[in-house]
Formats: sequence, structure tokens, C-alpha cells
Amino acid sequence: MKKLVAYITSSYPDSNFTIDLSHKLAEAGADYLELGVPFSDPVADGPVIEAANLKALQNGFKIEQLFKISKEIAPVINTLWMGYFNPFYHKGLDNFIKEAKKSGVKGFIIPDLPYEEALKYKPQIEQSKLSLIDFVAPTDSKERVSKIVKDAKEFIYMVAYAGITGSGKSEDLKELISNVKEYSNTPLFIGFGVNAKNAKEKVQDVDGVIVGSEFVKVLLENNLNHTQKIDKIASIAKEIKDKINS
Repeated sequence: MKKLVAYITSSYPDSNFTIDLSHKLAEAGADYLELGVPFSDPVADGPVIEAANLKALQNGFKIEQLFKISKEIAPVINTLWMGYFNPFYHKGLDNFIKEAKKSGVKGFIIPDLPYEEALKYKPQIEQSKLSLIDFVAPTDSKERVSKIVKDAKEFIYMVAYAGITGSGKSEDLKELISNVKEYSNTPLFIGFGVNAKNAKEKVQDVDGVIVGSEFVKVLLENNLNHTQKIDKIASIAKEIKDKINS
């Protein structure tokens, strides 16, 4: 069974909405929730997710909301916190680890923490039985891929192209996929530019897809009320999960 990882921005438009949406995504077949930590400079993200980040911050987002939300949703769906390293560093990695353990969160996705720097923090995270998700990209050499994936936990995040989320570029990933599978049996999921139209094609040689901008676009639709947004996102998630397994 191919897996679906759904990214949403925490606390946008508010915390209760995030909790309700997370439950609906679980019902729709999402296997993991990538709960975005709003940040003012999300360098790996395109304009859609960046806009949601800024709106959440303008609404007064506090890290404590992330912790509170996670206690409600982590028992229902495998939850990972996706954020840039600044908040983890500023609030203290120890604090994030403690709160993740309390709520049942499975680990962290930190896209601006390169593998070499991540090595400083991985032991501390993994000693607490949490995962720090590893990234591979088309720009990585075979030698570098072998180092990155050899001890990968939970899943490996394959970036589909060099660039930002949601831009929909396309690159030949066959060699990268082959290199990853030579050195690791950890599930390999593809992210960046995945949507309902291309998910079936993207998932062919991997174990799952990571979808973000497709869902966050709906969060930003001002003509829909909260219930309509939740129903629409859940419907898209179900469509993607069905397609990648058909």
C-alpha cells in the first residue's frame, strides 16, 4: 500500500480548524500528517505555503499552539513537525523533544538543516525514540546518498527537483531512486510538486507521496467557510490516496 503524507500549516486559520482538518485527513486515508510550524522565512516553500505561514503568524501563532494541537491529533494520525531550524533552536531542541514525546509526535522534518549539520542533533533526537527525516535530492552524488540514507528512520524525503515547493518542475529521478534503494530499505517518499493530477505517475517507483501546496491552496480560498475547506481538502486527499493505489 502506497502512503500519503499530507502537509498543512498549523493554526491557520486557527487551532480548532487544524485539529478538525487533521481528523478528517486521517479518515480520508492520509498516513502521515506533516504539521507545518509557521515561520517568517520558509526558504524551501513556494508562495502558497509561504502565504499560509505569514497569515498564521499575523494571527498571532505561538509554538504552544503547535504543542496543544499535537496532543489532540497525534493519537489519531502519525504526526511529524515540519519547520525551519530557527524555531527549534530559539525555543530549544530539548523542549521540542520533550513536547513531542508528551504528545506522541513521531519526529521532525527540518528542510534547512543539511545532513552534515543534522549529525550534531540526530543522536539526541533518536535517543528519545523520535526521527529526524532525511532528505535526498537530484543534486546529491551516489556517495552522498549512501551516507544520508544508511541510518534513515521512518521514511526518506526525496525532493523531486531543485527549487521550492509547488513549482511543479520535473526531473529524471531514476538514478536517484536506484541509488537510494541500493543503500536503504527505508520507505522512500517523493515531495515537491505532487498533486492530484500527477500523484499516480510520481509514485510509480517509490513508496509514497508528500503533498502540501495542493492542500494549503484550499486553506487560502476566502470564498469557502471552514467546513467547506475541510471537506474539499479531505476529498482531494482521498482522491490522491485512491489514485496512488490503483
